[in-house]
Amino acid sequence: MKIKHWQLFKDSLIHPKKLAAYRLLPIGKVIQYVLLLVTFVTIISFIQFLTGVGLETSQIKGLKEFINDIKWLIYPFAFILLFLINSFSLFVQISIYAFVGIGTLKLLKKRGEYRHLWRTTAIAITLSTIFTTLLVFFPVNARLCSTVGIIITAVYLTIACTKYPNQPQK
Repeated sequence: MKIKHWQLFKDSLIHPKKLAAYRLLPIGKVIQYVLLLVTFVTIISFIQFLTGVGLETSQIKGLKEFINDIKWLIYPFAFILLFLINSFSLFVQISIYAFVGIGTLKLLKKRGEYRHLWRTTAIAITLSTIFTTLLVFFPVNARLCSTVGIIITAVYLTIACTKYPNQPQK
């Protein structure tokens, strides 16, 4: 199945019913998509890091001078560390949502495996990830932001699970 990342992104935002069809994508394509999503989150986190450091260090002259001297060293390592942490975090979230999705499939009496749900979840998590990532620039309660992200992912995953094939009759 030849599909572009842009098409996956568009469908993950607009067409949650199509997400069930993407369970058949090769795992490499799904992981590429997730890593592109992680790159977006890392860039936003890095911007937040850059703006946060500028505000906090303006209080202490010596620390500000020290950071200005070693910026070329701190920023690449910070970006790499942010990328690793965001990757780990997003992959764990996808795995947990996929595990919960197995229960949803059983409740709906649909047929599917963990690997299929993992792929579906990896694409279904897009909207909530973008939403929660961009909300860091606004004064919003972090718990509320996380709750809304969980609800969005759960709704998208449930809609996708309804399109999985039915269990065979015994």
